[in-house]
Amino acid sequence: MKIGLIPINIGMESLEQMVGLAQYAESLGFESLWTFEHVMVPVEYQSKYPYSKDGKMGGGSDNPFLDPLIALAAVAAQTKTIRLGTGVNILSQANPLLLAKQAASLDVLSNGRFMLGAGIGWLKEEFEAMGVPFERRGARYDDYVVAMRKVWSGEVVEHQSEFINWSGFQSYPTPVQEGGVPVIIGGSKGKAFQRIAQLGDGWFAPTNNAAGLAPLLDPLKVACDQAGRDYSSVEITSMWDNQGGMEAIQAFSDIGVSRVIVPLFALGRDPAAGLGKLAEDIVAQLP
Repeated sequence: MKIGLIPINIGMESLEQMVGLAQYAESLGFESLWTFEHVMVPVEYQSKYPYSKDGKMGGGSDNPFLDPLIALAAVAAQTKTIRLGTGVNILSQANPLLLAKQAASLDVLSNGRFMLGAGIGWLKEEFEAMGVPFERRGARYDDYVVAMRKVWSGEVVEHQSEFINWSGFQSYPTPVQEGGVPVIIGGSKGKAFQRIAQLGDGWFAPTNNAAGLAPLLDPLKVACDQAGRDYSSVEITSMWDNQGGMEAIQAFSDIGVSRVIVPLFALGRDPAAGLGKLAEDIVAQLP
């Protein structure tokens, strides 16, 4: 089981604090560090966050929210082995060519440690502020993933679609990782499982424990069968609420989860002390 931490880019008061926490996590044997993304958070919004009962996401509009790729680049420069991921970036509102370039650059600078977690987005007000249509964001997302993989190939890019008109260019550097930057698809609503089966290297599950995740695995298996995809090739990542100790980790493992990610706010008021305890209780006990 791989153990990650999230979010390394929120609530950090300085570069030294963020990098220091990342280096400490690496020294303790944590496998990965992850970020959240919102370019902006409205003070008031009508959109419904799909993964909470009240339709609101945690945190306020004034929470320090560093750009995820810039934050990960800073961490990459000061670490050596810990993997780095976005959990998740809102691909449907991004410029796919720019994001492909940034992702490849980060993979090079981190020596092949970057994972692009990406979702379709839910906050309509954010799309409007970005000047991007909220409608058909799922179709746009799917097209962007296909197009970005062409950019990462190093070959001459040809891609014409409803959303993109690219022709006759190459983009370097290409990612260090063979096959390009891994795309970890977030979400469990709508066509998420078909998207994972057809386009994703892995799945970032919006769940906090194995009991909540287990019922979602059958739809993913069905989607993989329909797509002719080996279900076991999908790397499953889940959030974990840091409750239940090694029994909880075993429960995740029993249903095929490869990685759990612990929110830093689940470690108590002193994240460094919480990291030490989590490393002692869980990371050090893993095979």
